Amino acid sequence: MNDREEGSGLTRRALIAGAAAAAGGAITAGATRGLVQDAADPTKVPGARPVVVGSRSPHETPEKLLSGSMGGSSRTPLQDLHGIMTPADLHFERHHHGIPQIDPASYRLLVHGMVDRPTLFTLDDLKRFPQVSKLLFIECSGNGGGAYAPSPSPQHTPQSVDGLLSTSEWSGVALSTLLEEVGAHAEATWFLAEGSDAAVMGRSIPMEKAWDDAMIAYAQNGEAIRPEQGYPARVFLPGWEGNASVKWVRRIELSDRPGMFRDETSKYTDPLPDGTARQFSFAMDAKSIITYPTYPRRLSEPGFVEISGYAWTGRGLIERVEVSTDGGASWHDAVLQAPVLPKCTTRFRHGWEWDGGPAHLLSRATDETGYTQPVRQQVLDARGPGTRYHSNAIRGWRVASDGSIEFAPV
Repeated sequence: MNDREEGSGLTRRALIAGAAAAAGGAITAGATRGLVQDAADPTKVPGARPVVVGSRSPHETPEKLLSGSMGGSSRTPLQDLHGIMTPADLHFERHHHGIPQIDPASYRLLVHGMVDRPTLFTLDDLKRFPQVSKLLFIECSGNGGGAYAPSPSPQHTPQSVDGLLSTSEWSGVALSTLLEEVGAHAEATWFLAEGSDAAVMGRSIPMEKAWDDAMIAYAQNGEAIRPEQGYPARVFLPGWEGNASVKWVRRIELSDRPGMFRDETSKYTDPLPDGTARQFSFAMDAKSIITYPTYPRRLSEPGFVEISGYAWTGRGLIERVEVSTDGGASWHDAVLQAPVLPKCTTRFRHGWEWDGGPAHLLSRATDETGYTQPVRQQVLDARGPGTRYHSNAIRGWRVASDGSIEFAPV
């Protein structure tokens, strides 16, 4: 018989090929429906239109952990983040009397005291100066207090332990530029910063920091600083305890002595065993925390696990991070993920083959000064039990044979 059917424009080969294609299409469509569980096929429905302000997928729901009231705080979900940048809306908060709402048109920053030309700067004035922009971490000096407690909760998460830590790109004007503009006196040894919040937060800062890398920041992650971060402008002191980076700054006074503000006498000092107090302990010490795997996650089965987390130091660069899976009996160098920047969080990663047995995961950081993160007893020996700040002892996580994980520092 002729390959072409009479009265038809089709050949048998074409009919057979068409039938096979149809059958294959039916199988593929059925398999696809099974994979997406009868969800709407996005290839068959027009997508959403552009919007003036973007939002996350409804499937992604990271949140800050709130505590306190007017003088409270919120903690960054470290375990939910990737890379080193913190989204602005997930940046931790710490306030002493709520968040003021300030009109940028009426904002003023007074720089006075031991200067030739006392000056009142508007926000526009600040933005006319050359801009500096850096990736930097900021950390509350009370971060990690839960790890220093005598019996820390095994249900701690990275967020509840060290969530008073965030990293952003901070932009603004170098404080040294403003000091040159007003004619700072060489005899000035401190600058006193005061905020516009209801607590009128005040801190005294050595002038060496002002001339080094302090800035007046007005932008974060490419946008104006948000109100909870100090809008319209704040002091930013890279690597130093967060409370010294006074938010909503309204006044900077140059002086030859510290101001001895309420917030640097009744708070942010450590009583020591010999009856003295540790004061003006600005720089944040080297520190690290594993953020995966951690409570409340569970390892489903033995096999490869990539341990990952953050390391940071207020004294420059992180040079090394070591990871232990046996409670400190042995240590292995982790890989530092680029970029590794000064006074910025650094991602570390370490490949681990879990054999299904009990394990105790630890991390310890070493910075470029040679300082290595201590165990809790070393901190206790140096400062005594009364300390509330700068808790940087080694954090850890205990893995059970069933894959469950608990917080277990050393």
